[in-house]
Amino acid sequence: MKKVDFESGRTLTNIMATALPMLVAQILNLLYNIVDRIYIARIPRIGTVALGAVGLCFPLVILITAFTNMYGGGGAPLFSIARGQKNDVEAKKIQNTSFFLLVLTGICLILIGEIFGRPILSVFGASDNSMIYALPYLRIYLLGTIFSMIATGMNPFITAQGFSTVGMTTVIVGAAANIILDPIFIFAFGMGVQGAAVATIISQGMSALYVLRFLFGKKCDCRLKLLSLSEFKKCKPTAAKIITLGTASFMTQFTNAVVQISCNSVLSNVGGDVYVSVMTIVNSARQMMETPIVAITEGSSPVISYNYGAKKFDKIKKSIIIMFTITMAYTVCVWAIIRIAPALIIGIFTNDKTILVDAVPAFNLYFSTFIFMVFQYSGQIVFKSLGRKGHAIFFSLFRKIVIVAPLTYILPYLFNMGTNGVFAAEPISNVVGGMACFITMLITVKTMFKKEQEVI
Repeated sequence: MKKVDFESGRTLTNIMATALPMLVAQILNLLYNIVDRIYIARIPRIGTVALGAVGLCFPLVILITAFTNMYGGGGAPLFSIARGQKNDVEAKKIQNTSFFLLVLTGICLILIGEIFGRPILSVFGASDNSMIYALPYLRIYLLGTIFSMIATGMNPFITAQGFSTVGMTTVIVGAAANIILDPIFIFAFGMGVQGAAVATIISQGMSALYVLRFLFGKKCDCRLKLLSLSEFKKCKPTAAKIITLGTASFMTQFTNAVVQISCNSVLSNVGGDVYVSVMTIVNSARQMMETPIVAITEGSSPVISYNYGAKKFDKIKKSIIIMFTITMAYTVCVWAIIRIAPALIIGIFTNDKTILVDAVPAFNLYFSTFIFMVFQYSGQIVFKSLGRKGHAIFFSLFRKIVIVAPLTYILPYLFNMGTNGVFAAEPISNVVGGMACFITMLITVKTMFKKEQEVI
């Protein structure tokens, strides 16, 4: 089992060694939700309505991801920094504490979601029509929350130890199962929307078991240990550090959920259920096209964090340049495809040709500044990797809460843009928020490294 050599390996080699398996893992992980939507959209007679209904569950699904990223995204960089400092005791404490937080939070989210599912969906904009499909899907989906959080939240710790192919395999196991089980439960067993949820939680359970099997196994450098409640109390300072740094990752997803709720609410009001379905398609496409950006930037994170812990500043700068160049090249190519053939991409998620009249203009508007997302992702990941929690949190909030959420209401109502106003809010935030984040990152890194080199 070949490991990534963070200590003496070439920067580009290390980034590609972590990013490529992560890319495969991210793509397959995306299939958990994307495949569900593709199959659901093709259920006879109710496909388009059911797709919109499942889309109403996204904010809660995103919230689960937010907590998962808080502990995984907050713990893994600290874990890598500790390993770069050769402090294995601290690294193990960080990993064990992150796992405890994931399980505890997963239990709480299941209970809250199962008890308050209906009123939550009502707040998200669910009509009586869509509630018929949304509530059963949500209640079944929530049962797999712990599986999902363990599989996704602990995977970064596997990659941070240099076992990037193992991290990839954990996702392959679940994604492959989901692709196979979805049509069986949805169509063969006639379970419809509920069948998609059942297939998903079984698949997530398989991924979680694979992750745990490795982390408790002999091949793992930092083996996982289950903390008792008394042991966890002693790790409260560590938990605080994980949560503080992970708040940036949490806020990124949490603000996505807030924006999604706002979008669904306004679209339901000014456009009806059909535009909620259009937004579901747009979000599905965005997730698909963002995945390589996320994989490359997240794949660069352990390299940046490890070298920061080891005080190798030249390698950090080189990592940032390589990360930005690769992601920008990819994004320009994807943006060109979006502009040339939007209907082709939309067709992946629905075979309802009547929806194209509304979906194509919305698609073109929403993704008009897709290229600028690279600046936001690059800036955010560097802040997180260097432990700059304040900057990371601020720019997570700035783009979504300060720009997107208000514009989602201002443009449709005050400027009478209707549904176009909802779809225009995101591209505006890409330019303003993305550039602000990236420029601040460059200034911060230059100042930060200058001070630390003077200390050395």
